[in-house]
Amino acid sequence: MKLLGEIKHSTFFPDDTDLPLGQLKPRFAVRAIVANDAGNIALLYAAVHKRHKLPGGGIERDEGLQEALNRELLEEIGCQARITGELGMVVEYRDRWQQIQSSTCYRARQYGPVHDPQFTEQERAEGFEVVWAKDIASAMQLLKSDKPHDYAGLFIQQRDLLFLQAAHAAETA
Repeated sequence: MKLLGEIKHSTFFPDDTDLPLGQLKPRFAVRAIVANDAGNIALLYAAVHKRHKLPGGGIERDEGLQEALNRELLEEIGCQARITGELGMVVEYRDRWQQIQSSTCYRARQYGPVHDPQFTEQERAEGFEVVWAKDIASAMQLLKSDKPHDYAGLFIQQRDLLFLQAAHAAETA
């Protein structure tokens, strides 16, 4: 899997010294840039944080990438999707949480019926809703216009922009 980038705590807090890798617990996640038949791109909007993100999330114990992605897409955007391509990986060094997160991202095409998402209690509390951007360029613009004010949001914005930029570059190549 191609490494698209690394995002360190010091990216946002340059006066801080990054924690040694041995102090960070690994977390693995999977995400997708999901397009529907019209070419619209699925995003999640968290109203409380006023930010967008790609659908996806953590891989649970004994779960494969495809299985985790299928579960996350059904939960977060209420649909199934077929993987159409591999984009790459982004590694985030989240020192405040003593976590190193490796996110793998795919391109995917939505198929079948779209149902209501099955948001967690926390996602409902954060005002999650599904937003379909017109295309990848529009999705990138939405993320660029966000002004994250929370620790997670700083990483999410940078990570998902790296994935969208890789998808956009592949489209225009």
